[in-house]
Amino acid sequence: MFNAVIVDKVEGQYQTALRTLDDSSLPEGDVTVAVRYSTLNYKDGLAITGKGPVVRKFPMVAGIDLVGTVEDSQHPDIAVGSEVILNGWGVGETHWGGLAQRARLKGDWLIPLPEGLTPQQSMAIGTAGYTAMLCVMALQKQGVTPEQGEIAVTGANGGVGTVAIALLAQAGYRVVAITGRPQESEFLQQLGASEVLDRQDWNAPGKPLARERWAGAIDTVGSHTLANLCASMRYRGVVAACGLAQGMDFPASVAPFILRGVTLVGVDSVMAPREERLLAWQRLAQELDLNKLAALSREIGLSEVIATAEQLLAGQVRGRVIVDVNR
Repeated sequence: MFNAVIVDKVEGQYQTALRTLDDSSLPEGDVTVAVRYSTLNYKDGLAITGKGPVVRKFPMVAGIDLVGTVEDSQHPDIAVGSEVILNGWGVGETHWGGLAQRARLKGDWLIPLPEGLTPQQSMAIGTAGYTAMLCVMALQKQGVTPEQGEIAVTGANGGVGTVAIALLAQAGYRVVAITGRPQESEFLQQLGASEVLDRQDWNAPGKPLARERWAGAIDTVGSHTLANLCASMRYRGVVAACGLAQGMDFPASVAPFILRGVTLVGVDSVMAPREERLLAWQRLAQELDLNKLAALSREIGLSEVIATAEQLLAGQVRGRVIVDVNR
């Protein structure tokens, strides 16, 4: 028997509850994992509250992340007793996810826990931190260096934003945080932000082209915020876009792209190739300041997940939320 956060849909209404299940209810897969920790991401919040069409099959165990110990394996490359991480691949959407004490998964989805990280630290990073590293890698692949100028990070108090600030600052970039919670400025500056701006100046319709400022940007918000970022990029600036907290629309013009040579790079963490995942996690283990990681994360138990999901969507949660699934 094991506990899990189950999302169901009955007569068109979402119903989410903490339930006790039998092992026989686990889905198909060639690896069974005793989960130690999961996380609570923005996507998890949408799934748990039903405020976004994240879940595609019902009933569904929520949770796009997990770390745990392999209890049974029919996969040739995964040994019983090994510690593994999972991010994305549709878990919590089309396949039962990580907000449970047990999970049965495809071994091809799993990667080893990187050397130098504890299971708890890996979930303090989680999909949000892994996505942040993919965004940093995207900027660097396009040739953005610290010498070229400032990097803007939107949704700065969220999971991706906080880790992105820490990573960029550690790498020598001058980072400007854009947030709806300017009262958190001191916290963001401790992570490495050199300046904090209020998102109110960014989330309304703007000009097709604005004053050039940013050499690069990481956007977790979408909609008008992303459009305004693109409009204010410096010549040949690069924007890595990975989120849609403000909306899926992109009310922009082609002006920044054809007049300033701006590059917009889409960053997807769900289906990223294994080689890219391994590199991102290796770099996180080596480059992320673990002292900052502790400062930007907090831990809750499985029984607190549903209430915390509501707080997350209301903008009342900063940084990363680790879930100890065994309490």
